[in-house]
Amino acid sequence: MTSIDAPRQAHTSPRAKAQNWEKWGWIYMRASGVLLVVLIFGHLFFNLMLGDGIKAISFGFVGGKLADPFWRVWDVLMLWLALIHGANGMRTIVNDYASKPATAKILKGALFAASAVLILLGTLVVFTFNPCPEVSDPSLVASFCADL
Repeated sequence: MTSIDAPRQAHTSPRAKAQNWEKWGWIYMRASGVLLVVLIFGHLFFNLMLGDGIKAISFGFVGGKLADPFWRVWDVLMLWLALIHGANGMRTIVNDYASKPATAKILKGALFAASAVLILLGTLVVFTFNPCPEVSDPSLVASFCADL
C-alpha cells in the first residue's frame, strides 16, 4: 500500500529552501504592495491636492521637497519598495515562462543588475540633489538660487 505524506510535513529536499524563498517573496509582495499604496497616494496627495496642484510642480518645488529629510526618506522608501516589488514580479514571470534553466538564469541576472543600478542611481539622485550648484556662470542655475 502506498502512503501519502501528511500535509505541512517538513521536507528536507533541496527544493524546500527554494519554496521558502517563494513564500517570503509572496509575503514581500503583499506587504510592499500595502506600503506602496500608502506611499504613492501620500505622494500624490501632497503634490497634487495640497497647495496649487499640478501648476505648482516645478524644479523649485522638487528642489524644496528634496531639501527636507522627511521627503527624502519617503521618496527613497517608495523607490526601493517599487523597484524591488517590480523586480520580484518580473522574477516570478521569468520562473513561469522561461523554459530553459540557462535562459532563466540570464534573465534573472539581467533583472537583478538593472534593479540594482536603478536603485543605486535613484538613491544617489535623492540624497545628492542640489538645486543650486556652485558654478562660475550664474545664468546656468535656477532663478531662485540667486535669492539664497
